[in-house]
Amino acid sequence: MEPLIIKNTNLSEAWTNVLEHIVKNPGKEVSPLMLTLTDFGEEDAIRKLLDADLGSKNLSSIQTVSETIFPNSLYQFCGWDRHQLYKEYLQNYKRIRKIDPSNKKGTYFQRMIAYESAGKEINQLEMIINSILSTTNHRKSKLQASIFDPGRDHTNSPYQGFPCLQHVTFYKSETGGLVLNSFYAIQFLYRRAYGNWLGLINLGKFIAKETGLELERLNCFIGVEQLDNVGKTYAKDLLKRIKLTSIQ
Repeated sequence: MEPLIIKNTNLSEAWTNVLEHIVKNPGKEVSPLMLTLTDFGEEDAIRKLLDADLGSKNLSSIQTVSETIFPNSLYQFCGWDRHQLYKEYLQNYKRIRKIDPSNKKGTYFQRMIAYESAGKEINQLEMIINSILSTTNHRKSKLQASIFDPGRDHTNSPYQGFPCLQHVTFYKSETGGLVLNSFYAIQFLYRRAYGNWLGLINLGKFIAKETGLELERLNCFIGVEQLDNVGKTYAKDLLKRIKLTSIQ
């Protein structure tokens, strides 16, 4: 199995590239997948088509998935005030967990702003923002946030939907831009990947805005990218519909 490297400036096209690769090759998995995105454009027609398809199967929308990584709508509701965002999110955390059964062990954003360690909660995103803004501390290894917690997440369960995203790191480039790197052990292409990548883009834009930078690039390494919930025949038909929509 050869690594698949996808480089694009458009999220919708990048997702379609991965789907097309799986459709045209044996099996339903890619290992590993390396995605790098810049500019972060989207094709509304592709996104709407996929959203409608997910909805027909009672699966979470792209927006719902993306907000488990970064709650962009809540950030907007809080007037782009990050401290109010942290407060509002944690106050509503119990309700947020109940929205989706897969959130019972937590959400990605919650782990990033209230990671439990040594009896205390650590706001990793705030530490990253302050580190980037610091004029004295330039230690690059400080610009990272962990999601996976062995104490809670290493279990013998045959299926565990959370957390697939393990880790994120940030890098202030020499040109003054911000790069976000992320790692997934496994990712589900059909029902999660588009929303996951959108959530990471919004997370990167959040850190960039709060530090006066511009998000330059998203890099995402996925150990196993898996076509889930649908078979190859259905995926082939979906790809055909996407291409017809793109032509129109």
